[in-house]
Amino acid sequence: MFALVTGASSGIGLQYATALARDYRCDLLLVSNQEKELQQVAMDLTQQYGVKTIWLYKNLAEQNAAEQIYQFTQDNNIHVDVLINNAGMLIFNPLCQTPIGKVETMINLHVLTLTKLCRLFAQDMVSRSHHPSYTHKPQATGYILNMSSMTAWMAMPGIQAYNATKGFVLNFSKSLWYELRPYGIHVIALTPGSTDTGLLPFPPKFAKILRVAGITMSPEKLVNKALKALFKTWKKQCMPGAWNAIIVPIINHLPDWLVFAVMKRFPLFELKQK
Repeated sequence: MFALVTGASSGIGLQYATALARDYRCDLLLVSNQEKELQQVAMDLTQQYGVKTIWLYKNLAEQNAAEQIYQFTQDNNIHVDVLINNAGMLIFNPLCQTPIGKVETMINLHVLTLTKLCRLFAQDMVSRSHHPSYTHKPQATGYILNMSSMTAWMAMPGIQAYNATKGFVLNFSKSLWYELRPYGIHVIALTPGSTDTGLLPFPPKFAKILRVAGITMSPEKLVNKALKALFKTWKKQCMPGAWNAIIVPIINHLPDWLVFAVMKRFPLFELKQK
């Protein structure tokens, strides 16, 4: 199988690439906007696991990034069987203090490029599959994993645009699951909670507490669970970690007065007047 992984040069994307090469013997097309790191990852995975590894330097937030990636696969006769839409970014800031360009970048990355990649590569997967069957569980012929977040269900100050885009990813993926399953193509939305990648704005002591309590999951463990759900099940969504299933409804039922009380303790939410 040939797998395309976006954001593959570091963090969770690097773990996806490693696990696909090591555990599933997939050849890889790795895409990222970190050119030197991407080259090194491709070289290392080929040397360690003997898989074919191709790298493509690309800013996935560009308007036509998906079309350019797809054209690259056409020009190089690459047939993508597994699409891992992993690339993402986190903005933790009040909307009124966030540069519009950053908001646009995140929306393009999480929504526009992801949707286009699904559109382009799912079309090829469908063309390689058998006729649709609605009467039994078809044999999988293609796989798409989209990275959402447990925040897709939450209204949270500071990540208002982030959780909105992840809500799009979740609902888009679940809808696409219905469309593509009859063709043997499995689409799944992964909705992880806190992951130990260093992106979350937690003080070191608090981050350590989250790790010890099992609330924060390592990228390796997260990816292992995600790929098992992708290749071994027909689930629409996967939320790794028992804690997350408990935390989501608790946060959603917090009274407004408590949310405002927490906000008062963070200078981040003191809007600057012009």
